[in-house]
Amino acid sequence: MSSTIIVKKRLFFTLIFCIVIILLLIIRLFHIQVIKGIELREKALEQWSRNIPVPSKRGMIYDRNKNILATNVSSYTIWARPADIFEPDKVAIKIANILDMDSNNIYKLITKKQSLTIIKKWISKKDADKLRSLKIKGIEVVDDNKRYYPMDNFASHILGFTDIDNYGLYGIEKIYDEELTGTNGKWIKMVDGKQKQLPYENEGFFEPQPGNNILLTIDETIQHLAEKAALEALVKNKAKNVSVIVMNPNNGDLLAMATKPDYNPNNRNTLLFNPDEQWKPLDEKERKKYTDLPWDQKSQLLYESWRNFSINDNYEPGSTFKIITAAAGLEEKVVTQNSKFHCDGYVTQIKGAKIKCWRYYNPHGSQNFTEGVQNSCNEVFVSVGLKLGEAKMHEYIEKFGFGEKTGIELTGETSGIVRPLKSMKKVNLATISFGQGISVTPIQMISAISAVANGGNLMEPNIVKSITDNEGNLIKEKKENIVRRVISNQTSKELLEILESVVSKGSGSKAYKPGYKIGGKTGTAQKVIDGKYANGKYIASFAGIAPVDNPKAVALVVIDEPSAGVYYGGQIAAPVAGNILKETLDYLDYEPKLSKEEKEEYGDVLVTVPNLKGLTITEASKRLRELELKHVTDIVTPKKEDKVIDQIPKSGTEVKKEEIIELYLKNPK
Repeated sequence: MSSTIIVKKRLFFTLIFCIVIILLLIIRLFHIQVIKGIELREKALEQWSRNIPVPSKRGMIYDRNKNILATNVSSYTIWARPADIFEPDKVAIKIANILDMDSNNIYKLITKKQSLTIIKKWISKKDADKLRSLKIKGIEVVDDNKRYYPMDNFASHILGFTDIDNYGLYGIEKIYDEELTGTNGKWIKMVDGKQKQLPYENEGFFEPQPGNNILLTIDETIQHLAEKAALEALVKNKAKNVSVIVMNPNNGDLLAMATKPDYNPNNRNTLLFNPDEQWKPLDEKERKKYTDLPWDQKSQLLYESWRNFSINDNYEPGSTFKIITAAAGLEEKVVTQNSKFHCDGYVTQIKGAKIKCWRYYNPHGSQNFTEGVQNSCNEVFVSVGLKLGEAKMHEYIEKFGFGEKTGIELTGETSGIVRPLKSMKKVNLATISFGQGISVTPIQMISAISAVANGGNLMEPNIVKSITDNEGNLIKEKKENIVRRVISNQTSKELLEILESVVSKGSGSKAYKPGYKIGGKTGTAQKVIDGKYANGKYIASFAGIAPVDNPKAVALVVIDEPSAGVYYGGQIAAPVAGNILKETLDYLDYEPKLSKEEKEEYGDVLVTVPNLKGLTITEASKRLRELELKHVTDIVTPKKEDKVIDQIPKSGTEVKKEEIIELYLKNPK
């Protein structure tokens, strides 16, 4: 073969090889630029760009009248881009002097091998301005938002709190975290391979989107009344816990839920009450003692202060549970208002069991059912329970919602403890009929009593009214939910009449308020600790309904472990509930209606509250003194020119002389 032919063949194969290589390169380029182009472009942008998150504003939480309960305050967060920082040791000292931080810790942060790092969140505007004025390359001061509760510990167990990243950890903040959390924005900057910002590239800024707002069923005024009453009951009775709940029985809306002791969600890691004597608020000096505790010890104390006794804890209800037994007995017609009973101090129907009436030392003797409820006679209710039988009693316990969660939208609700039907013996039936041997939560108890008040419907307790967007547009509205009918309207009316007589004539007399038609039932139960009844430890309670002819509010007061000497529910819980119901009805513009007997008895000691709106505090105080009325104000030290903008009770209400009128003031300046 000639050399010319060999050369031509070599050139041909070289050409074919080059063509193949070029085709492969074209295919490869097509694959990179077209098929994987979008993916690689995104990866390149990730390498070139650095995003600084811009936090969104968390949604607001309001009471039912749109008073702000949880909001946001402007704050600032300090970010660092370690690759852009020159002389980090000097920069660390400059920042430490402004932020009052350890310069060594700052040095470690600004020399990390990462593109962005947080130095400190939520600094003041003053410190932010100082840092900005230094114009340190690689240090960014970014606008931020901090969750803020304008009334500190007000409704803290309802609202809950958020973490450092503004995500909900407890209460409404946690349950509705997805709704409240907005969408964070971005501040985008372009950088080179050494993570240094490229000065000729454009910056991008994407606005954060705020979260939705939550409107609660809670009424700020009624919540204030409940919190004030709960704190007074806690301190006065040196109690471990106090729960006060106010509910609208007709739709299940919670108007107030107060638990003491409590905490301040603005500074949730600081104790407000003495862990050893929970009824005692801590002063600044005492607080430091617990602030300096090791975290493992302190965290348990803090957790206890965050617990919402109203829904997180079980207790034996004692005689307030007799309302349920009475409702079942009347509904099943095993008893009427006039059924006859005899109390000799001890229950004799159950062999081998010694059950006594609370007044065994001076038995009630002959009485009808209504009088038995007024006297809170254990023997009467044991008799009713035995007539109902284990199966029927257990059926009503479940129908009224005991043994299951109510579904309230708060964290940590428990189910209570109900003995299974198969293990319920006569002795268990007997004790449960007067409120022992069963454990409930305060929210279960008030829901059940509300069913008695509203004509027989068990309502799901509701604490959220609606959800709106940032512009006020309605997103979702919570509707009332009837769980089931538990008793007839007729049974409800009969029982309400009986419960009113308990307050006007019986053991609940300290809840009595002329003209307000309050009905209710006292309760005193020995406390169960570690499965045994603890000597000297009690739970006192009172459940009240008003007015019984058209119920607008139900109040439950539970005082856990009172230790000031008196522990009977009728003595220490009934007056608290009576005051709350009266003040709530006054606020709701209810006009008290005195019966003929009440007019004859109280007519000479009653006065009509005048209209004080628009008067200065000096003028209002003089008017009230003339009528032999007292007053308190929402301002600790009011000025003479401060004017009255609202009052409780409202004008035209008849009250006893020496009654306290609450005045709400506004400074005209």
